[in-house]
Amino acid sequence: MKFEPIIKSLLETDLYKFSMGQAIFHNASKYKTTWSFKCRNKDVKFTLEMVQEIKEQIKAFCNLRFTEDELNYLKSISWLDESYIDYLHNFAPNFKHIFIGMDSECGLSVETKGTWLETSMYEIPILAIVNEVYFRSQDNFDELLKESKRRTDQKFEDLVSNKYYLSAFSEFGLRRRLCAEAQEYVVKKFIYLNKTMSKSTFVGTSNVYLAKKYSEFGVRPVGTMAHEWIMCMGQGTFGVDPLTSNDYALKVWVKEYGKKNGIALTDTLGTKLFNLDFSDALASVFDGVRHDSGDPIKWGEMEIEHFKSLGIDPLTKTLLFSDSLDFERADMIANHFENKAKVAFGIGTFLSNDTCMKPLNIVMKVTECNGKDVAKISDSEGKGMCKNPEYVDWLKKGISLRLMYSEKD
Repeated sequence: MKFEPIIKSLLETDLYKFSMGQAIFHNASKYKTTWSFKCRNKDVKFTLEMVQEIKEQIKAFCNLRFTEDELNYLKSISWLDESYIDYLHNFAPNFKHIFIGMDSECGLSVETKGTWLETSMYEIPILAIVNEVYFRSQDNFDELLKESKRRTDQKFEDLVSNKYYLSAFSEFGLRRRLCAEAQEYVVKKFIYLNKTMSKSTFVGTSNVYLAKKYSEFGVRPVGTMAHEWIMCMGQGTFGVDPLTSNDYALKVWVKEYGKKNGIALTDTLGTKLFNLDFSDALASVFDGVRHDSGDPIKWGEMEIEHFKSLGIDPLTKTLLFSDSLDFERADMIANHFENKAKVAFGIGTFLSNDTCMKPLNIVMKVTECNGKDVAKISDSEGKGMCKNPEYVDWLKKGISLRLMYSEKD
């Protein structure tokens, strides 16, 4: 292994992996999934040396186990229960579930296969490893890290001076960070924002390891659900119509958590379809909704109108924005929705990997669940993912029909 281990703790993942993990443990522990890696950059090529380093880093990750101290921290998160924590006592990443090779397009292929309960926990560490190996392999990495820190310092000053207004925001950059040091520098820097006269509030980080490390400074772990929840529960469950994925998956979530842990993700099969199933019963329970694709202003206005149509005051709900944000974009969104709804932001790559070098646009998505194709059909072209184009066509036609009949009603 050329570099020091990149992932040093099993807490070094996003909080929603534990939120979803508990719901999977109680409701879908035997589900089987396949996950596939994709690099959306057309000009990126992983070398054979990089691929080998990634493989060795993933092997090192698979040797990690939760410590008692880490498990005690997870117990402090109010919605995680003893039965799930007991399961994590014995959780061990299994390298036999992970298949790494060369790809003709970007030079790297990664797939994981196993139970959803296990493979869900591999996604974020694998992406963080892939990203950091790629950037550490660049000749100018040291300069990139220095530049990242300089830009972080400037961003801090921009918020202290109220050049930008972000309302409440969190750091969401683990999967595509330049490196662990760069992400930690961001969190350490923004801890002090709330002690200034800034109008913006730093809430915390999705990285549970860093949230624990800086908990005494008020840093909270942040995150609820990802697309995989809707995809696997809604499309991978036998007997459930994939076109009602949102309804089924959200009802299971409410059964698990009640009014705790409630920000719903809207765009797994498009927000318009989501709103058909986001009834007053569900919308009353969830604290808000998360935007991850499409025009943020149009999306926010649509969700506000949807809440109003259900007789719910939008000012009681949170619109959480997390799609390709920088401070200028977040400032525009925050000002637009002021006095219309609560607004919060999850900001990723702009905080954890902002240099003169273009960041990687890499993802790992579930492509199969229980032997069935599953798909994400995003509000933005190019963000969807599925191995079977015929299944995507079937879903799109079904979505169109449901929307058409709903308009007639």
